Order: sequence, then C-alpha cells, then structure tokens
Amino acid sequence: MKYSKAIVAVALLLVCQTLKAQIKTSYRQISGIYPHLANYNNEGECGTGAVVPWAGKLWVISYGQHFPFGSSDKLYEISPNLDRVIRPESIGGTPENRMIHKESNQLFIGPYAISNTGNVRTIPYTKMPGRHTGNARHLFDPANKIYYATMEEGFYEVDVHTLEPKMLYKDGNVDRKKGEMGQEAHLLVGAHGKGVYSGQGVMVYSNNGEASQLAMKQFDIESGLLAEWDGKDWENVRRNQFVEVTGPGGIYGNANPETDPIWSTGWDHKSILVSVRDGGKWTFFRLPKASHSYDGAHGFNTEWPRIRDIGTLEKPDYLMTMHGMFWRFPKTFTSKNTAGIRPRSAYLKVIGDYSRWQNMLVLGCDDSAQKEFLNKRRAKGNIEGPGQSNSNLWFTSINTPDLLGPSTAQGAVWLNEKIAANTVSEPFLFAGWKKRMAWINNAGSEDVTFSFEVDANGMNNWKPLRSVSVKAGESASITFTATETGEWVRVKSNKATTATINFNYTDDSRYVAAMDKIFTGLTPANSTNYKGGLLYGLGNNRHKLGVLAEDFSNGKFSETGYYELDSALNLVKKDDAQTAQFIREKFAVPSNILTIDEASVLITDDAGRRWRLPKGNDALTAKTNSASLRICREVATERDLMNAHGTFYELPAENADGYAKIRPVASHSLAIHDYASYRGLLIMTGLNNQTAASEHIITSTDGKAKIWAGTIDDLWKLGKPVGQGGPWKNTQVTANTASDPYLIGFYDKKSLKISHKSNQPVTFRIEVEPIGHGPWMLYKEVTIKPNETFEHTFSDSFQARWIRFATDKDCQATTWLTYK
Repeated sequence: MKYSKAIVAVALLLVCQTLKAQIKTSYRQISGIYPHLANYNNEGECGTGAVVPWAGKLWVISYGQHFPFGSSDKLYEISPNLDRVIRPESIGGTPENRMIHKESNQLFIGPYAISNTGNVRTIPYTKMPGRHTGNARHLFDPANKIYYATMEEGFYEVDVHTLEPKMLYKDGNVDRKKGEMGQEAHLLVGAHGKGVYSGQGVMVYSNNGEASQLAMKQFDIESGLLAEWDGKDWENVRRNQFVEVTGPGGIYGNANPETDPIWSTGWDHKSILVSVRDGGKWTFFRLPKASHSYDGAHGFNTEWPRIRDIGTLEKPDYLMTMHGMFWRFPKTFTSKNTAGIRPRSAYLKVIGDYSRWQNMLVLGCDDSAQKEFLNKRRAKGNIEGPGQSNSNLWFTSINTPDLLGPSTAQGAVWLNEKIAANTVSEPFLFAGWKKRMAWINNAGSEDVTFSFEVDANGMNNWKPLRSVSVKAGESASITFTATETGEWVRVKSNKATTATINFNYTDDSRYVAAMDKIFTGLTPANSTNYKGGLLYGLGNNRHKLGVLAEDFSNGKFSETGYYELDSALNLVKKDDAQTAQFIREKFAVPSNILTIDEASVLITDDAGRRWRLPKGNDALTAKTNSASLRICREVATERDLMNAHGTFYELPAENADGYAKIRPVASHSLAIHDYASYRGLLIMTGLNNQTAASEHIITSTDGKAKIWAGTIDDLWKLGKPVGQGGPWKNTQVTANTASDPYLIGFYDKKSLKISHKSNQPVTFRIEVEPIGHGPWMLYKEVTIKPNETFEHTFSDSFQARWIRFATDKDCQATTWLTYK
C-alpha cells in the first residue's frame, strides 16, 4: 500500500494530538475505556443517557429500558482525575435529556437540576412521570421556565427556580390501559419519542417508532413522526422516523430563536433524512447509511443520535452521529446554504451522548443489555445475555471520528416506488466520497430517461449532470467521474414509472492491510495448542466477568479452572463450582450454526433465507465444525458481532433485516474462541500459551487463564475484509435458477472467474442487489465456451451488497470471487 507524504504528515499530526490529550489519573484504561467507570443497574438495559461537563465535573446519567416512574439507575459525578461519586439524589428512570439554562446557570440532566456549584436538586417522578427524552427553551417565558418532553408524549413546563412542573399533556404511561404496548400514547401518531427543541415560535418534537406488533418484525412500514407545537395546537410535519432535534445553539438552545435554524435527523427504509426549519418551513435532504443496525420500525435500535459541538469557542466543530457513521455537520446549515455535511468514519459502538471534556472526546455508550430484547437468532444458540446490564464511557481523541472504519455507504431516493413524470427526488448527498456510483431500475412498462442534476455549492442552484435511458423492466448503472462534482444530486424521469435509484459510495482510504500490534498474542488459526475460555458477565451485583478457562490441544480442550476479572482488571482464580457449571451449560459454543462447503460459508437465517459469505483461512473450517469458535454474540446493544470463517461482521437484528444488511468489519487468521462485552470493553479468548501480560493482554497469576481486552472499534485495525469463494464451485446448476446471494459489498479489490463443464457454450447472467431489500439488477451477461474461463476485475468504484448468478443451461458451474 502506498501513502503520500501529505497523508503521513496528517497521521503524525493526529497521533501527536492524541498523545497530548491524556487525562491525568491513576486508573487503568484500555483503548480509552476505564473499567472502574462502568455503569450498572438492575434493569434489562443500562445505557448512557447524557454526558455533560458542568461545574468543573463530568455529569453522567444512566437509564433502564422503560421506567417512567424511576429505577435503579444513577446520576454520576466524575472529577477531572476520574474519581467518581454516585449522587445520593439519584432516582433513575429512562432519562436522556440535557440542557444548560443560561439565565439560572443550571444544568438540567434527567430529572435533576445542578447549580454552577454542583448542588443537585431533584424533580420526583411523582410530580413529573415519564421517560424524559429532551428539554427545550420555553416559547413565552424562557428566562424562568423550560420544557420537558417524554418518550410517551408527556409534556411539562418547569419553573427553573422552584422546579415545580406544570403538566401540559399527560404522559402515556400514567393511565396505561391493559393490553396497550408500553410505548403507546394517544396525542400524536408514531411512538418512542426522541428529540425536542424550540425556536421560530414552535416546539419541535420527534419520535422514531410505531406501537404495533407489525413494527416489531417488519422494518419498512410507515413509522415515526416529526411534529411541532405553537403553544396551542400540534401540526404533523412528516411521517418518518426522526430522532435528533437541535440547532446551532445545541445544549443551550438557539441564541436567536426567531431566526436560527432548527435541524432534525431521521431515516426511512431508503436512506437517512436530514431536515432544516427556517423561514417558517421545513426542507429535507437524504444521506446514505453506513450501517443498517439502527433500522427497525419500532425505533428501539437507535438509542440517541445527536448533533453536538465538540469544538471550542474559537473553533466550533459539530459532530453528528447517525446510522453507524460520524459526520461533520456545518454550523451554517440552512435551506439556502446546505454545503458542508461530510462523512468522517464508521463506528461500531452504540453511542447515546458525547461531549468534549479535558480536550478529549467522551462518548457515553450502550454496551451490554441483560435482556437483549428483540435481538434473538438461531446463530447465537440458546446463549444467555450478560447477568447484569452495564455500559461505560469511551475516552478518546477529538480526532477519533476521522480515524475508524471506512465510510462506505448506500442509500436510495426511490425504492420500488411509483414516481410522477418530471418530479424531482429529494436531494441526496453527493460530496464526501471519491468513488461513487448509482444503480437504476425501471420496473415500469415503458422506456424511461432518468436525468441527474447537481447543486454544485449547496446554494440551491441546480444544473444537469447526465441522463441515462433505461428500457422497461431493465436496469442500469452509472459510475460518476472525479470531475462530476457537487454537494447534492437529485433525479427526475421523463415519464411516470416505478423506479429504484440507489447510490453506492466507496471509501477505500481507511483499509488496514496488516493486523495492528495491539492484537499480538491472539493465537493463529493453525495453532493446535493454545488457551481459550468461555466468557460471562456475572449478575447479582458481582460486577465481574466470569472466565471458564480452557486449554486447546490437538483439537481437544480441557478446563483449567474458573476465574473472575474485576474492575481493576485482575484475573483471579475462584472456587465457584456453581458459576462454572452455569457458564459450562449456558455459554457453550453452539454447533451447526453455519455450513462451510467447497464454495463458501452458507447461513440460513431465522426466516429461512439463504446467504453466502466468503471463506478465510482453511484452518478455520475444522475449528468451526468442532464448535471451537464463537460465531455470533451481542457485544453492543441490540445488534450482533459475527465471526464467520475469519471475518468479523456487524450483524443487524432480525427486525432490522438481519443478514440482508450484514457488514464486514475486519478479516483475520486467528482462532478466537469466545468474545463478550464487559464494562465497555471487548474481551476475547484464544491466546498463545506463551503470551505475556501487556497493555491488551491480561493473565492470571498462575498463567492458566489469558484474555485480550480492547474496544469493539479496535476491530477496524485487525485487517481489511478479504476472502474468497462464491455461490457455486463445481456445482450442478439448473437453467434459469438463480444461485444463493453471495456477499460482495464493502470489499476492496474484487475479481471474478467463471467456468463450466458443459460441452456447449453457456450464458451466465450476473446480477447484483445494491441495497439488501431492493430489486436484483443485471450487471453483465457473458457467454463462455467449453473449457474456457471468464475473468473479470471489478472497477474500484463498483459497489453493491450482494451478487448472484444464473445460467441458460443445466451444467456444472463455478463462480469464484476473490477479495484482496
């Protein structure tokens, strides 16, 4: 891999800046995770609701999943040297709100009001019930009152001096009727409230879900709402799943509420939505998704996406989190000046809030939920969740949002939908990637010409870019050149039709070709003698990780003892036969989760759909078949981490379309026995017998137990996704019958070889599916003579999610893809 001098210089600068931003403390950290700061509760989930520097300390609240009247969650006060105090005023609940009220010089965070000297006052849930989701400045008396909004459409105005709340609209949990779903409320459509903000004479409120049984399973139904209230009446703005509502004033509220814009983020089954209210009206734009783990019509998989200033007074720096991507968001964003939204990098953590503190970026995460809720699947076996929910903060460099995974992403403006002639789509982000392509499908009965237009500078000045004609029932693709630039792109057709227009953008600038040294000590795939261990986060307020240590020797394993890892990262042997037996029974690696055949890795999901993935090191086949490698586990709330034949994948929950939206993260040739989340850390077993203790390696004093510790986003450094295989290898195939889908998305250097054993020429139809739940589109048809091999190298800009093949004759065929 070649690097320019400029890239090397930037990398060195970022490293230097990272080294400067070190907190002075005696507490141990690994990859920016301080285990002693982990939050535990006694609920099914323990997320981080808000992270705010105030009164010389860092204030943090945790939340349980649905507790409108309080819970075991806490308000935490953290000093600059990372000593932590659990505030005695804590009353828990499900709070995610935070606002600094300038006039009274108070921080409102959850049900608490904190003075500039650190004095804490509490608003009891008996007076203000609900899952507090946001605060907003008052429309009519902002110096003396603020608004509280709850997830179930409860609204209050609170006197900032007395803390007396006045109910404006009753929270849906107060008079819950038998048979209603927990997130139901009756004031507005949609469910699962998220954001609230005020300005321009209105209070804006968002929700991102639907209270129906169908929403628990189907991700692409109508769901969510963006609404506004003028102090008397509500108006529905748009029926989609919305989350963040904020403005340039952020946590303080807009400085010029009559004229400053209000921003909101959201999504639908096609792409991300970004909207702005200015001049009394809303304008909407679309961005691609890096991850689909946040999808789901119920809204549960998102937590709290934010737009927040992590810069300084002199140099603001607005960071947006949305669908697994860090984004740069311009403070100047209005409907008349839309330039500047840019992808930064992809991440795996589930992030609830974040802030700049002591010149570092502190991210509050949702790491390990005891319930795992709707995220059940056969690939995990009958594995239990952790014994007790817990999450942690992640302390990292201000520059980390630029340094993690590739920003490769995909999104549509139309998806199998009827469109009118000469009606433009919503604008879709066009800037921020060097390699871009679009897939077009015309499912109508007439030939159609699609015209692409660009807004070059975000000033709403649109110019023609190019046009493409697509025959009825057919598809086409466009690869955009480096000279085709602009902030936004939009599309229109010359005839009414049913169409799909999907954009696939590729970032190949962040691939890590070689495994980082932080993984040194994990054992190679071909090892026959090494140390493993089954992992379980203990319950009953023990706050430790149980490790049932094992030695692997020539394909067999034997237990070497039961150990526990504490908050100081001491791995200590324990005499606890009951817990050891529990781990042995409940956390054994399940068998027969996937099939590894001559062609590839075959997975059948819980809905009976078949999917194929690339193969890695051949030595992993026997270890997989002998249940020596954990295949699938939840290590970030409500999504899974899958380790299949040498590649880690981010795997959305089944209710977010599951394997159809799987994303490869990193490939390796390691025999990773087990992995789990503990106190915000990613823990892995499968280490060389000789591995000594180090920054990331923790060993017991007797040397019989060893673990690796880091954070889930360290996996981007493990090695870029690679592999080989295909749906067919010397496979007897039937004419005009499509193969299983085979993953092609997110890989770098891709090539294809096709051959057959027929004595006649065979035509192969190569189709791709660029979305995951969209139409299959023709990529290429090739006719191959007997004893010949068709070879093809995909362009650098080519990007789709799945590929499949079909032949015009019965034959024995091989379709072999190599990803380097």
